[in-house]
Amino acid sequence: MTVTPAPTSFVDRHIGARRQADVDVMLQAVGYDTLDALVDTAVPKVIRQDVPLKLTEALSEVEVLAELRALAGKNKTAVQMIGQGYYDTVTPPVIRRNILESPAWYTAYTPYQPEISQGRLEALLNFQTMVQDLVGLPIANASLLDEATAVAEAVLMMRRANKNKSAHEGKTVLDADCLPQTIAVVKGRAEALGFEVEVADLSKGLPDGVINGVVLQQPGVSGRVFDHSAVIADAKERGALVTVAADLLALTLITPPGEQGADIAVGSAQRFGVPLFFGGPHAAYMAVQKGLERSMPGRLVGVSKDSAGIPAYRLALQTREQHIRREKATSNICTAQALLAIVSSFYAVYHGPDGLKAIAETVHGHARTIAASLSAAGFDVQHTSFFDTVTVSVPGKAAAIIAAAEAKGINLRSIDADTLGISADEATTAAVVADVIAAFGAGAADGTGSFGLDHAVGRTSEYLQHPVFNTHRSETQLLRYIRRLSDRDLALDRTMIPLGSCTMKLNATAEMEAISWPEFASIHPFAPDSQTAGWRELIEDLEAQLTEITGYDQVSIQPNAGSQGELAGLLAIRGYHLSRGDDQRTVCLIPSSAHGTNAASAVLAGMKVVVVATASDGTIDHADLTAKIEANKDTLSAIMITYPSTHGVFDADVREVCDAVHAAGGQVYIDGANLNALVGLAQPGQFGGDVSHLNLHKTFCIPHGGGGPGVGPVAARAHLAPFMPGNAADPANGAGGTPISASRYGSAGVLPISWAYVKLMGGNGLTEATRSALLAANYVAARLNDYFPVLYTGEGGLVAHECILDLRELTAKTGVTAEDVAKRLIDYGFHAPTLSFPVAGTLMVEPTESEDLGEIDRFVEAMIAIRAEIDQVAGGDFSVEHSPLRNAPHTAAAVVSSEWTREYPREQAVFPGHTPKQDKYFPPVGRVDGAAGDRNLICSCPPLEAFEDHSADSAN
Repeated sequence: MTVTPAPTSFVDRHIGARRQADVDVMLQAVGYDTLDALVDTAVPKVIRQDVPLKLTEALSEVEVLAELRALAGKNKTAVQMIGQGYYDTVTPPVIRRNILESPAWYTAYTPYQPEISQGRLEALLNFQTMVQDLVGLPIANASLLDEATAVAEAVLMMRRANKNKSAHEGKTVLDADCLPQTIAVVKGRAEALGFEVEVADLSKGLPDGVINGVVLQQPGVSGRVFDHSAVIADAKERGALVTVAADLLALTLITPPGEQGADIAVGSAQRFGVPLFFGGPHAAYMAVQKGLERSMPGRLVGVSKDSAGIPAYRLALQTREQHIRREKATSNICTAQALLAIVSSFYAVYHGPDGLKAIAETVHGHARTIAASLSAAGFDVQHTSFFDTVTVSVPGKAAAIIAAAEAKGINLRSIDADTLGISADEATTAAVVADVIAAFGAGAADGTGSFGLDHAVGRTSEYLQHPVFNTHRSETQLLRYIRRLSDRDLALDRTMIPLGSCTMKLNATAEMEAISWPEFASIHPFAPDSQTAGWRELIEDLEAQLTEITGYDQVSIQPNAGSQGELAGLLAIRGYHLSRGDDQRTVCLIPSSAHGTNAASAVLAGMKVVVVATASDGTIDHADLTAKIEANKDTLSAIMITYPSTHGVFDADVREVCDAVHAAGGQVYIDGANLNALVGLAQPGQFGGDVSHLNLHKTFCIPHGGGGPGVGPVAARAHLAPFMPGNAADPANGAGGTPISASRYGSAGVLPISWAYVKLMGGNGLTEATRSALLAANYVAARLNDYFPVLYTGEGGLVAHECILDLRELTAKTGVTAEDVAKRLIDYGFHAPTLSFPVAGTLMVEPTESEDLGEIDRFVEAMIAIRAEIDQVAGGDFSVEHSPLRNAPHTAAAVVSSEWTREYPREQAVFPGHTPKQDKYFPPVGRVDGAAGDRNLICSCPPLEAFEDHSADSAN
């Protein structure tokens, strides 16, 4: 007889330990009879919400995809010729399907463990090399968040890096032809930090006064291209540093910023194969002259060597990570747009230098045809030297021409009632050009007349000459290169990633499916509202759902990273105090255990950081808190609290802390990075918070993508709502406070993922996910406590959604470090937990609700087996230097060598514990030497022979 299985809900597939038998096993290990009893003990009653989440009932995957199709159908695709920093592009299908839509790439974590990240690190090194070549500067980072915030980072970098005493405190000058959203974001940052910004037409020379730094745009938003070398030389003569915001595609034809004398180049790599995504996510870039690399924000991929002397990639100069600098930080950047940078790098690999130049020449040719045709028809084309954008004066006719173009399915840029912009791009065709010209009532002209690029700005230098950009010409070759790199990595599609503080849960395929639909992916962020109804409905719905989940009154999804959400929340607090005349309230209290970006964000919001001590049990030291509040009662602006705490526990006194700060006139910022432990159980907006940020790339299933994309929405109570992020693209800044990101909705392109997750789970499912996360973390803590003591616990000896394993005593006795354990886990096929954060010498573990009991047990058994190897060191079986722990990870080349001189057998090296032989993951390199890479910084593609020459040494 055929038995029909019971239907399985999405919730049952999202939560790994869903069978009651598995739940019972886990509860027994923790010492509870029911999950209700465990949750009631772990989560303090004083913060528990009284009623269930008021969300719609959970939908099936079929129903959610149907709703997404309906929303997508409310958007109207068009030929996007608005420009203003965003261009249509063609994502090669081989890249779209095998990178953008591949879990091998999008479920990977930030490459802090380089031995299991060699594939994505190589792709990011390709990105750096691509940028360095195109902008003509020697050092580039592995991406930033968007162009506007990248310019803001460059402005701050110029202010701290300028050693000229006379110019150090001078003003920053922005070219009037910079992107409007860039100007708005920079002005917002400057206002908080208290320095002057002047906007001027730099084609007419520099303004008077002392200047610290200058920002130019090439090409300008108007399309204008002129030789910047003279104004750059003048700026240098006056002691200023110079940044050029440059279009990478244009730089295949235009003299690069580095060759014109610029110190810094920034911009967006969006038009290198990344969809418009209604504004993001898109990888920004930054490149600098030598001598500035140690001041550069963001991540930098470098080349070092492994234990066998083989060249190996790693994140270089990691001490620049701002969470380490804390209150001395100069940037709060702690993430990037790695997945989108990888897409852009493969776009350059796919096309090569000749292909990119051909695209640029075609784009330029279409723009010239449009300009010549409109000029011949009597229209005033404002600039003769341009790359892709034509600005046209049409007195009183702008609205009519825009309507005529829209009727043909084309969007133009409305500058004002008398002026239009037309931007050609990779998707522009001859037929589109003809339709544009016809919308003006003109006919096509013969030739291109005097329109084009001035000879003085023409590029003569070569670029992208490295073999990686000249080898993979066939799709077969490129497909195999993509596969080869992904095989070098460990991502969530292979194994559990038990990272504390950085939740790595299931990113379901149904949640991911809609992001590359054209009706979502091909929409320009500045498209008319009449074309974006579906997008705005989805966003408003998601914001409403997040408002309900958090217990706040309003949510903005504009911040495109958690760090940006922090800054947005603090700027809202700042705006609130200023509106009340309390401009003296500038002190931000931050517990010493807090996420490091908290302090960095407070600095960027113009606040003074005062650190509050942590008690021995990991909670806030109340005596020190009281003293700090009293000492700063007249200047107290806010306190930032991570809840549950960074130590992985629910502090029962959180309401007392909030009440004490409120009583002193301060506001409470609750860092929502750990919201994974609260959803459905407690709402920060109801137990004392005034504002929080959330991480959609943690709690709400947007995948980490090797280090981005992320979204960090900010949620606030009603009194802070007027100070939430404004719209940078609106010249009047729209309603609201300081804009945080370039586009109104930030990284909108990935929001369907979180929208789908909430709809698929429903209120009850989200609550069950939280309860299951608490159970999984406490199960791991209970199973491992006898082997690696759990450092901090809360009520009933329980933890929240993560636990800290303390190795410090073992290290003191044996010399085996937490890093040794992290590297040894690679041999078991695991990504390591979070290493030495928030406490040095520890590992922070978060299993998440998505892992089933079998995978959790596999991790627990691996940790127990590693403890046995530590005991072997303690017992004298081998020294720590000659142990499998210190020599981990073990490569295939090392163990198949005819010579094996190590003091432990090969099988113990590569098949420890119960590691399955048929599915064994071999890291491509051994342990990477970080110090050597920092001493000899190489951050562009090395010659291929550097790897080939060392292949015989891999067994050493």
